[in-house]
Amino acid sequence: MKYEKEIARRRTFAIISHPDAGKTTLTEKLLLFGGAIQVAGAVKSNKIKKHATSDFMEIERQRGISVATSVMCFEYKNILINLLDTPGHKDFAEDTYRTLTAVDSVILVVDSVNGVEEQTRRLMEVCRMRDTPVIVFINKMDRDGKLPFDLLDEIEKELNIRLHPLTWPINMGKEFKGVYNLYEKSLQLFTPNQKSDEENTVQIPDINVSLLDQKVGERDAAQLREDVELLDGVYGALDKNEYLQGKVAPVFFGSAVNNFGVKELLDTFIQIAPEPLGRSTDKRFVEPDEDKFSGFIFKIHANLDPRHRDRIAFLRVCSGRFQRNTFYKHTRLEKDVRFSNPYSFMAREKEVIEDAYPGDVVGLFDTGNFKIGDTLTEGEMMQFTGIPTFSPEIFKELINKDPMKTKQLEKGISQLTDEGVAQLFTQHGGNRKIIGCVGELQFEVIQYRLLQEYGASCAFMPLNFYKACWITGDRKKLEDFVRFKQQNVMEDKDGNLVYLAQSEWFLNTERQNNPDIEFHFTSEFKTKQQ
Repeated sequence: MKYEKEIARRRTFAIISHPDAGKTTLTEKLLLFGGAIQVAGAVKSNKIKKHATSDFMEIERQRGISVATSVMCFEYKNILINLLDTPGHKDFAEDTYRTLTAVDSVILVVDSVNGVEEQTRRLMEVCRMRDTPVIVFINKMDRDGKLPFDLLDEIEKELNIRLHPLTWPINMGKEFKGVYNLYEKSLQLFTPNQKSDEENTVQIPDINVSLLDQKVGERDAAQLREDVELLDGVYGALDKNEYLQGKVAPVFFGSAVNNFGVKELLDTFIQIAPEPLGRSTDKRFVEPDEDKFSGFIFKIHANLDPRHRDRIAFLRVCSGRFQRNTFYKHTRLEKDVRFSNPYSFMAREKEVIEDAYPGDVVGLFDTGNFKIGDTLTEGEMMQFTGIPTFSPEIFKELINKDPMKTKQLEKGISQLTDEGVAQLFTQHGGNRKIIGCVGELQFEVIQYRLLQEYGASCAFMPLNFYKACWITGDRKKLEDFVRFKQQNVMEDKDGNLVYLAQSEWFLNTERQNNPDIEFHFTSEFKTKQQ
């Protein structure tokens, strides 16, 4: 194992949550501990000009939400951490789903006031599909919310995962006094609007000592002893293997905005989170400690720097060592490609790197060669799997409002849909363009970015379609189907045929009437065909 040391010091994870649970705030605090930034951005405040480090698109700054996955790399206690901050908004769920294919573990942020919310459930389902290890951070303990035991019950029941508290809160809201670290037997005292530090940490090896009463008061000390006794009886010691298998989720309580409980989370994370894991391809399973390099593209972002119309493809290194100025095989195009300026990221800041190892996320300058899911290797012809495109839920026709800017519109919509924010369908044998998205907000973002970044003005006309299905089968049968259903048959960007069904009834009818044609709801079928 050539690169054992490099692999052992890397951790790659995503932070996921429902919007407004405090995900971007937690990201900033983790970066502060890693020394990657000196001042946290005020995510929501318009009075302060510093914005969240991980929100680099203008529309994100205006709305105070994250709409694209950001990649940040920082070092903490000699561990190199690749952190991916994902959009919480459900309209951008597909970007988040794909990001989860590039990480080895997840931190799930839950709002103590609102508990488990809709988007939390959807994201957790993806983690369950992959048995991704999860750590839960219950945020906003400085507000009056649900009782801790009630929160644990709700999370276990709603998200179908067993929990294991590693810290425990003393009160909440205005009465919040801090957390007791069950893992390290220490007390972390809370002072509002003050950064938690070593002075506020009190070692309490025995919870029955009178020092606890002095620090938190007799009533709260008695309650804490009762809670800890109950927790010890129910949970016992954490089984690290069960966490790594995605069966048990360690739980931390805190307040990200006050930087409280975050250090405990980070310290435990670097101890227990998995090192870079292997990945499946259409040919075999790839282990991280293999000598030869391989990796896949999980995200593309156009115009990261609006002044330079650049396009960056985000590569997850899966095995071996990636090196600058080295030729690698682009397996879909079957051609060799070389990168003279590969980047590592600190949100908008990027730094040219000489090499990268499994777990690392590298930004590659792209001239239009890449699509999401593309694989790079040292020559082996294979394709990483499990990076699907899902069937959209909302469909609208793209209307050009300025014929003089047709070229700009064509280029813009092509590049933006390469990023995966939406899917582009073109009428089979025609030029009518239909955009498919998961949520309404994506159309707003596309319209805004087309105007700001490409100078193209457009409108969207709503269409009444239920689902997009990729269709495959006998060539003659497909030709007949296309002829009869011309109005409903489109092509995706790869030239694959797509059937747009008006309703569930229409879809079921067509499936029954055409047994020789297969209807696919994700793009994974492409990999199986190759």
